Amino acid sequence: MLKHVGTNTIETDRLILRQFEYTDDEAMLKYWIADEKIQSLYREPVYSTKEEVKALLDKYISSYENNDYYRWAIVDKKTQDCIGQIAYYYVDNNNNFAEIEYCIGSEFQCKGLATEATKSVIAYGFDRINLNRVQICTMSINSASKRVIEKCGFTYEGTLRDYFYINDEYIGRLYFSMLRDEFESHN
Repeated sequence: MLKHVGTNTIETDRLILRQFEYTDDEAMLKYWIADEKIQSLYREPVYSTKEEVKALLDKYISSYENNDYYRWAIVDKKTQDCIGQIAYYYVDNNNNFAEIEYCIGSEFQCKGLATEATKSVIAYGFDRINLNRVQICTMSINSASKRVIEKCGFTYEGTLRDYFYINDEYIGRLYFSMLRDEFESHN
């Protein structure tokens, strides 16, 4: 049985994962949410104005009232800027699993930051929420995300072939998972 605790702050070596705040809007626009390439890789719309970002933040922030809502701003400790986001965007209470999504600004990629954030959210899921399974997926064309997933220790489960149709091209969706006993044996 899951023990919902809501979105609490997580601190890592270089990051603070915390609830979104309205003051995150400028950094979100600067680093990731207005970037078409980043947003398209996890099938989210591009937000280009402060009004659009505020509407999204309204949704995020009002959802924190629910203890089964898990979405963190990824904040760089040095600059205090919101450089991305990570979430358990889908939680299955009946089967005790959740699925992670994340994105991080282009200039912060390939530095291990997404891996650092993802590992901490995985631990949060198993240790605090009592998940039995954490799953994650990515597009077959997203090699940076595949590296994050591999570094986190997920097991490849399979590909849903031709799952997405983007820019006149079919793209597969790769699925990965980690079970509680696998997590515990590596930590």
